[in-house]
Amino acid sequence: MTLDPELAGLLHHVAGARSIAELLADPSGLDRLDVFCGGLVPYQAPDVRIRTVAAPGPNGPVPVRIYGGPAAGSSAAGRSDGGSDDGGLPALVWMHGGGFAHGDLDMREADQLARELAAMTGGLVLSVDYRLAGGGVHFPVPHEDVLAAWLWAVEHAAELGADPRALCLGGASAGGNLAVGAALYLKDSGRPLPAKLVLAYPFLHGELPSSEAFEAADMSGLPPVLRFTDDDCRAMVENYIGGPLSMASSYAMPGYADLVGLPPVAIVAAEYDDLRFSSEQFVEGLLAARVPVEYRLEQGAAHGYLNHSAGLGVVRRGLQFLADQFARTREPAERPLGG
Repeated sequence: MTLDPELAGLLHHVAGARSIAELLADPSGLDRLDVFCGGLVPYQAPDVRIRTVAAPGPNGPVPVRIYGGPAAGSSAAGRSDGGSDDGGLPALVWMHGGGFAHGDLDMREADQLARELAAMTGGLVLSVDYRLAGGGVHFPVPHEDVLAAWLWAVEHAAELGADPRALCLGGASAGGNLAVGAALYLKDSGRPLPAKLVLAYPFLHGELPSSEAFEAADMSGLPPVLRFTDDDCRAMVENYIGGPLSMASSYAMPGYADLVGLPPVAIVAAEYDDLRFSSEQFVEGLLAARVPVEYRLEQGAAHGYLNHSAGLGVVRRGLQFLADQFARTREPAERPLGG
């Protein structure tokens, strides 16, 4: 295997944990994934406007941290840096990863990503603090939190300065699952659909493909902490849904759903990631359903690489892909609301 040289030089930060599940269960695990190394990887996060709102939902208010957009009292009209022809800005409702049970709005996959994408596009990123599975919280609670945040964003798009026709939905890893599950529900219920789904290494299937596929990808050189085993995936799913995988609805494990009628999709996957095969199976399903899809395989990257410093070239390339995808979004073509 040929891991990205910058990432390879930093793997000692996650050494010691036996699995990704163990790392995420460790209170310091996400800090260990955040491998910013001071002067070794110089980086300063963009300074963008940030405010927090509470979207009403069936399980109580859902905090949503909004990045970017016009300053208070100003107008977004006449922009040339990603805004649409009518002056509205592109916007992305985003969910962080963390195996459904971990993560927060301050992790790099949430805060750094939102700052960077808002700065790159001149648009808005709405980062959702959905409830985490565990302690009695299971599906559909996180799913309903994402729907609540999305419907709030649709309702308030104009006052935020966003173009409601260019409102996208996305997430990373488990957050990508939540984004696709929400889009499926919106499709089936006839609610406003995202203009595009924007996903990073999503976890969409509860079961991994055959071991032959893993061997062909030559990921044996990765440390165990960067691998996903069948047991890891099963544990994440069972904790999320509060029962065995066989109980999971298509909104909880959307890789198995009927994908006809979904909006266009953009996916960036990591080359050295067991969950890469979930992305590839999903792409095949989208193509079969005649859903437009753009797929980027980030060479040399491992799962969760957007949690590393944006001072790394591989991280910046991934962020640029996501920024380009939602900044170019315009009003989607008419499409049937299949069920």
